[in-house]
Amino acid sequence: MSTQTWTKKDLVGIEHLNREELEIIFRTTSAFKGTLTRNVKKVPALRGKTVVNLFLEPSTRTRVAFEMAAKRLSADVVTITASASSLVKGETLRDTAQNIRALNADLLVLRHSAPGSAAYLARILDIPVINGGDGAHEHPTQALLDCFTMREHLGDLTGKKVTILGDILFSRVARSNIWLLGKLGAKVTVAGPSTLVPDTFTHMGVTVSHNLPEALADADAVMLLRIQHERQTATHFPSLGEYTGMFGLNQARAALLKPEAIIMHPGPINRGVEIDSNLADSSRSVILEQVTNGIATRMAVLYLCSGGGPDLISKQESK
Repeated sequence: MSTQTWTKKDLVGIEHLNREELEIIFRTTSAFKGTLTRNVKKVPALRGKTVVNLFLEPSTRTRVAFEMAAKRLSADVVTITASASSLVKGETLRDTAQNIRALNADLLVLRHSAPGSAAYLARILDIPVINGGDGAHEHPTQALLDCFTMREHLGDLTGKKVTILGDILFSRVARSNIWLLGKLGAKVTVAGPSTLVPDTFTHMGVTVSHNLPEALADADAVMLLRIQHERQTATHFPSLGEYTGMFGLNQARAALLKPEAIIMHPGPINRGVEIDSNLADSSRSVILEQVTNGIATRMAVLYLCSGGGPDLISKQESK
């Protein structure tokens, strides 16, 4: 295990992380993944600490993965949803977060519809704040688990071609993955209808394509994204049927990929829209592996942001 240590209090995004910091997260994730197959899956890394999940948007995978990650680290866990919070009574996010801190929370995981909300709380709280998704801005732990999964299958991502297909405009998953894949040396293509994949994304260093066969040709991995209806205020394509007809991944289009290429999706899947069911359940799909890797990734992030270093990880690896 490297002696390099994590020095950040929070994880609010991928954009400002450097390659060394990313590698620390990946090494820590790998160490914790090994603990998930033991008979006793818990480690004492966060014993005595309390993690509060403040999830103000709907979530299944991210919320449950953070809950399981915290419990695997032996932390106590409290989850608060929008309907169960005083925000519905008019309390501000700042006051809600400061009251949670006053209740002796040790780490806060936030999902919120406002871009920059996690970074805002990170500035005003003295405990670690982890971004569980902020509007259409970033979803850092999703990108980390996605790239961890890619590296398990593809090895070094330098020069690998990754196509992200679907609603790029409203996707925080796409933005975090674009930042992260770029830092890892991958060649990223974003594809979909021009209304959802505008040419302005080229400023992030990616190739923009509205031609699906070209976008899929020779790809090492293709990541499907659902249509983010909840963030759209206008119609960006005629109908779901027409979107599927033009950009849905089916068997014929999947044949354009390399034989060893993997198929990914952050979930939830709209089967028969962005991807056919037989592909989502096929041997080249790593969708459920992404979910499993999400636990180890979030264990790593919670551990590192709480001040954990390489010594405890080395002990866990040696057991």
